[in-house]
This record gives sequence, structure tokens and C-alpha cells, in this order.
Amino acid sequence: MSKVYVIHENEEWTEHLFKRLEELEIPYEDWLLDHGSIDLTEEPPEGIFYNRMSASSHTRGNRYSPELASAVIGWLEAYGRTVINGSRALQLEVSKVLQYLELEKHGVRTPKTIAAVGKEELIRKAEAFEGQKFITKHNRAGKGLGVQLFQSVDALKEYVEGEDFEEPVDGITLIQEYIESPESFITRCEFVGGRFLYAVRVDTSEGFELCPADACTIDDLFCPAGEEPASPTKFQIQKGFDHPVLQQYEQVLSANNIQVAGIEFIKDKSGNLYTYDINTNTNYNSDAESVAEQYGMLEVAKYLGEKLNQARQKAYA
Repeated sequence: MSKVYVIHENEEWTEHLFKRLEELEIPYEDWLLDHGSIDLTEEPPEGIFYNRMSASSHTRGNRYSPELASAVIGWLEAYGRTVINGSRALQLEVSKVLQYLELEKHGVRTPKTIAAVGKEELIRKAEAFEGQKFITKHNRAGKGLGVQLFQSVDALKEYVEGEDFEEPVDGITLIQEYIESPESFITRCEFVGGRFLYAVRVDTSEGFELCPADACTIDDLFCPAGEEPASPTKFQIQKGFDHPVLQQYEQVLSANNIQVAGIEFIKDKSGNLYTYDINTNTNYNSDAESVAEQYGMLEVAKYLGEKLNQARQKAYA
């Protein structure tokens, strides 16, 4: 019998999805890729495959899970299996450089960013930001990896040459202009099936004092397995939210075969909107959803069920 297969490396992030699949009586199987192998001579099982691999897997001891997931997804796609958030989604998940290039390609403004490999090159390229605040972050990130705010190149040099410097897992550090917002919040837009679901306003006054323009650390706040609960008003779903950028976001997702994602933006003091993250392994805040009576993981489960039914109908046609 065909079913939904969930590809991931963190059991704590699939608990809510599995509950929803069970609630809807949708058959599923857990494909935990913290280790494993693929026999390329074997044909994959029939079904729908949902990729929830995370860029931050190496912080949980699963250094090569994205690489294994890439091999598995390539195997599935080679056999014509339906993969939700397939190989291209995984490529963007582990590279902010690719995210920014895709966003800009579709007319979506991103912060000025330079990618550098090597400490000397990092310091040299930061000179392009002299006289203004700038931040660093890791290209393959999640969880706010490598996010630091600097007032000068000298401050960056002291950090890079010191003991606290965080080496990126892929070697690429990003230098990015610092976006100053008059209000301490960012907006995260959720998409399911490639279509806008809702926008949530996230208060960053307590968690983003270093870098309100970067929401990599928002993964921790959204994470249902977070150690500290968020305040009741930290997440607020915005009823009736609408903005022209939503259409551009949907175009980006469609062009890259991404069905489920959270995309984050911030506005500067002049009202200019900057988009800085596409998260293809999105989680949802249960408190905010309860207040708004909108449930992201339920919609994901419904979408997977619809795709599974379509696959079954096609098989019996």
C-alpha cells in the first residue's frame, strides 16, 4: 500500500506532523536519516515523499544528513516518485547564497551580501561595509549560526582572529548589511502547497538584540522542542495580511519546486522590505495558531493526503 514517507533528521520536529497524519488517518512511514544507506539497484516504494531535512542538522550531530538526503531524493526523483520539497528545495535549504540569488531573480529585494571563504578574505571583503553596521552569518545556517553584529572592520578582525570565531560547516561566511527597523518585529509568511497560508508577526525585542534583520534564530523560537516557551504575544498571526510581495514569493517557490516553506522579511525605517530567509523545514507556533484557529501542520498533512490520493488514482487509472 502506498503511503507518505517523511524524510528528516530530527524526531522532535516531526512529532506534530505525525499526530496530524494519524488524526486524518493518512498512512505514513518515518524515514529518519541520521544515518543510513541506499541500494541504487532497488526501486523505491510507491508513495509520496516529504523532505523535511534541515540545514542545522550538524548542530545535532548529524553532519552528513543533508548529503544523505540529497542522495535519497535524487534516487526517488530518478524513479519518478513525487517528492514534496525535492532536490532543489534541499539545495536552497543549505545555502543562503542560492536563496538570495533566487529571490533577486524574481524581483525580491534582499540585503546587500558578500560570501567569503577564509579569514583573510572575510576581513578584506568587509571593507565594502566600512562606515556602516554589518553582520556575519553562516551560509549553511539555521539556529542563528554565526550571526554577529559589527560596527567596524576592526571589530570584525578582532572576532575573526579570536577564540570565539565560529567556522561555518561549509566554509562560507556571509557579510551582510544591517537592516535597522523602527519596530522590533519581523514577519514570517507561511506557504503550503505553494500557496500563501498566513503571516505571523514575531516580536524580536528579546531575541534579536544583536541582529533584528536576521531571523535564522527564529527557528529556535518556532521549534516545538524549544527549551523556553515564548511569551503569549511573541507570535501573532496577522488576520487578513496582504502584500504584493506574496505573489513574488509564490513565483519563487513555484520556480524552485518548493511546496512548503516559511519566508521572512523585515522593513527598514523608510518602509523598504528586505527578504532574508527561505525556510523549507518550517515549524509553527502552537499558541499563535490556537488564538487564530489556523493550523499549519494540519494544512501540511491535508496537502500530503491530497497528493497521496492523486498518486493512487493515477496508479489505478
